[in-house]
Amino acid sequence: MSSDDTAIEPVTRRGLLIGGLLAAGGAAGFATVAAAQTDHIVHAADATPAFAPDPYAAPSANAGPHGAMMTVGEVDHARNGFDPSAIVSTWDTGTLSTTAEGKPLRIFEVEAMDKEIEIAPGVMFPAWTYNGRVPGPAFRAKEGERLRFVFKNFGSHPHSMHFHGIHSARMDGVPGAGLVSPGEEFVYEFDARPFGCHLYHCHAVPLKRHMHKGMYGAFVIDPDPERHPQFEAQAKSRLLGTPENAEWQELVMVMNAFDTNFDGENEFYAVNSIPHAYGNRPIRIDKSRPVRIYLVNVTEFDPINSFHLHANFFDYYDTGTSLTPSLRSDIITQCQAQRGILEFSYADHEPGMYMFHAHQSEFTELGWMGVFDVVESPL
Repeated sequence: MSSDDTAIEPVTRRGLLIGGLLAAGGAAGFATVAAAQTDHIVHAADATPAFAPDPYAAPSANAGPHGAMMTVGEVDHARNGFDPSAIVSTWDTGTLSTTAEGKPLRIFEVEAMDKEIEIAPGVMFPAWTYNGRVPGPAFRAKEGERLRFVFKNFGSHPHSMHFHGIHSARMDGVPGAGLVSPGEEFVYEFDARPFGCHLYHCHAVPLKRHMHKGMYGAFVIDPDPERHPQFEAQAKSRLLGTPENAEWQELVMVMNAFDTNFDGENEFYAVNSIPHAYGNRPIRIDKSRPVRIYLVNVTEFDPINSFHLHANFFDYYDTGTSLTPSLRSDIITQCQAQRGILEFSYADHEPGMYMFHAHQSEFTELGWMGVFDVVESPL
């Protein structure tokens, strides 16, 4: 090719998606600027011309983060059967009972099923799910309890539940030890240990297919304060149901992505499955109360994912198995299946919209972006 020739870059689905988001963002951005200019017209007697908005002002709730480069329209959450704005703070604690020996027994009912879900406006994905949602339920228990997961497979393929934690080989959820054929069921039973932020997922092969189709979720074990007397206050703050825990605003965020044309490359990225869900509907945060995020990365086809918090720093507890922080930062990087707990506060901040997102720019543009709406405490 001569020096005068122009190289033609191949067209990819990912490139088309970015272009579409930019186009949508440009239109939305133009409309936002026009509205802002109209709102700021000065009606003085000398007919002073309209002035531009303050370039240093924080964006309004309707301006849209990252220049409004977001998907256009709304996903039908009712049809999906799950709403990111609800599942971000929803825990499945099962049913509490006791064993014959008097030990606390927590029982969970889980069903695998095929289900088409809408992951972006007008974009459907043939998912494999736990209890009809992606990610699956965020299970939560207390350190030392006996856990029983009654798993029924109503899907079209063999599935299992593999829990990251400590248990016997018989309960590992791999072929030969808890792999469940369609129409069958299996009971996984083990003690809840160690405490921390964990995950579960299907371990049928091909593993990458079962993972990226949606079979994963968060699995949190709270510390038992009586087992950690030297860190009793910290343990109580993590134990669901205590007055100390009630002071916290707790969120569960599962970083995931979707390969919609099955070419081994993701077209959409998100936390809790729906791209830009928390950009379109920001998460309300009471600035007087601390925030705790249980963060899990299950992104398939990309080696790492990340979480960046704007205008703030957090304490990070790697895997959540410690009651003292591993580091303090505004960004954390996780490989697939890595997880941890983030703790931070906006108590000394002014109210406003504060972004959080992956720090891979492409992930952000393709959906992995959200906003905290930090507000004054209600009276």
